[in-house]
Amino acid sequence: MNYDIKDKTILVTGANRGIGKAIVESFIEHGAAKVYAAVRKLDSSFPLVEQYGDRLVPIQVDLGDPQSIFAAAQTAKDVQVVVNNAGVFQAGTPLAEDAIASLEFQMSINVYGLIYMAQAFAPVLKANGGGVFAQINSVASLKGFSDSATYCASKAAAYSITQALRELLSSQGTLVLSVHPGPIATDMGDAAGMTEVAEPPALVADGMIEALKAGNFHVFPDLIARQIGAAYKSFAANVIEVSSS
Repeated sequence: MNYDIKDKTILVTGANRGIGKAIVESFIEHGAAKVYAAVRKLDSSFPLVEQYGDRLVPIQVDLGDPQSIFAAAQTAKDVQVVVNNAGVFQAGTPLAEDAIASLEFQMSINVYGLIYMAQAFAPVLKANGGGVFAQINSVASLKGFSDSATYCASKAAAYSITQALRELLSSQGTLVLSVHPGPIATDMGDAAGMTEVAEPPALVADGMIEALKAGNFHVFPDLIARQIGAAYKSFAANVIEVSSS
């Protein structure tokens, strides 16, 4: 199944900065008709409104607030592509005193938020012909790092949920993407200490567009991600992707 975003209506969480902002910009440049910029604070999207006018519609979504997610789904009833980009990062080892609190916080946004987004928007996508549900995961979904183990655990869980969504939503004609960036030049990348090796967030958006055209499930958009993706390719093809083929 392949997909062209031209003339489509898109919703992007965390749209006001970093990867989310790059996705908004790239999708509009590639012909998206309208983008819902889903943000926690509506005023953070005003620069995008100034740039794109009525093609950009701010909408309030907080992944830690399920009510805001379901309210957004009632408002954005015309959406055809949902990109769940928003997430949180906290460095922390399993031996840190706050390890459990750190994990709980990141699970609440990175995993529970994903589940609520899928529950809220899957019926909308179905009603609009299937469309796309894209989840921004990470190379940390596949490889753990001891100094950010709680974050990695939340992203591994998100990847597991994304795999389930691929199977579940295929029956309604919804293409699911699992996007696995490596170090990207964002505030989160800086917080993770990846500034020196970080690559532009536009690579993520461009990688998603290419994957949609090819009908791929996994997206490894940058250099480090592609290296990990190449090593993972056989397992992905023979184990992960066969279950719903």
